[in-house]
Amino acid sequence: MNIKMFIVIILILVFIGSITYAQDFDVVVSIGEDLTEKQKNEILELFNVKDNVKIIKVTNSEERKYLGKYIDKKLIGTKAISSAYVKKLSDNEGISVETYNITWVTKEMYMNALVTAGIKDAKVKVAAPYEVSGTAALTGIIKAFESATGNKIGEREKDVANEEIAKTGELGQRIGKKQASQLIKEIKEEVIAKDLKEEDKIREIVIKISNELNIKLEKEEIDEIVKLMKDISELNLNLKEIKKQLKGISDKLNELSKENQEIKSVLERVLEFLRKLFSDILTKINNILNIT
Repeated sequence: MNIKMFIVIILILVFIGSITYAQDFDVVVSIGEDLTEKQKNEILELFNVKDNVKIIKVTNSEERKYLGKYIDKKLIGTKAISSAYVKKLSDNEGISVETYNITWVTKEMYMNALVTAGIKDAKVKVAAPYEVSGTAALTGIIKAFESATGNKIGEREKDVANEEIAKTGELGQRIGKKQASQLIKEIKEEVIAKDLKEEDKIREIVIKISNELNIKLEKEEIDEIVKLMKDISELNLNLKEIKKQLKGISDKLNELSKENQEIKSVLERVLEFLRKLFSDILTKINNILNIT
């Protein structure tokens, strides 16, 4: 074998190796550090991945780093249990999320927070071996995405994304999870569309959209949302890109909005019926009294 042929073979092997390397990194799984070996295997089986997929660990201290200042530490817990599967998709495929044994955070909340962090075109699965809140899983998702793509997410983006998921979850406990996700999504999109930076202008949008969705907010909740949106406005997000990434939930949220309007319409008809009924009763009572 001459030297030229040897070099060609070496180059081919390097090229094939680089393709295999890239394929392995298309999928990354972040595993909660405190899972037992049995639980880890159950999660990997649920994610339907093999041992040759890159696996990274997430610690409870990493989870607390971002969430500790936004939610009760009891909700975060003292162990890293939530695990995440992240697969990098082709451009413009958007973000999709599936959850298993996650009770507090919905997939819509994850999706909204992920676009705030700047993540795009990814298939995400979040799971735990038993029911957990899921608040801390965002850390694992971002860490896995960084490993799968080589793209580093900024510390500020991570912080605001965690703030969003925490505040949406807390709001969802009172007004409903879907309603909270819809409210935050629509406010965020309008704030970004109008490039609002001033708190008084953002407050007007919060009040306007909550009224449109027939959601009554407490003053403290309005203040919290305004603070969140002020932080989001400083990230210079692109509205067109957000809509592209969230195309999987837009229709669902529109359906929810339509459903809310239908419920409101039914209630209005019921109230109108009751008003008419009481009016008729009062009229009859008056007639009886006049006769007597």
